[in-house]
Amino acid sequence: MLHGLRTTTYSVRDFDRAKAWYTEILGFGPYFDEPFYVGFNVGGFELGLVPADDGAAMGPGGATVYWGVDDADAAFARLLENGATSHEPIQDVGGGIRLGAVLDPFGNVLGVIHNPHFEAT
Repeated sequence: MLHGLRTTTYSVRDFDRAKAWYTEILGFGPYFDEPFYVGFNVGGFELGLVPADDGAAMGPGGATVYWGVDDADAAFARLLENGATSHEPIQDVGGGIRLGAVLDPFGNVLGVIHNPHFEAT
């Protein structure tokens, strides 16, 4: 079911500054740039920035790792059927990208993503 790690997101309070900083550090701009999400293709993996709300974790604990799947909805349902609980319902974030996250039975965040821009090989 899981193809491999695809995406890590960081919650940031100063969205514009973080986008500029990562653009400078990486040496190139994002492939996906919207007010709700900025995504960089870094060697076939995605580094995503999301604007933090007042309750968002920052720094350690402020990242979510997403595992690539063929069908985000089916993978999410299977995880729930096997004892996980919903943390971030599946959503379409644009560009054909669907993602969501669960809490595994041990309290860890486990994200799933289908991103047609990063197909499994």
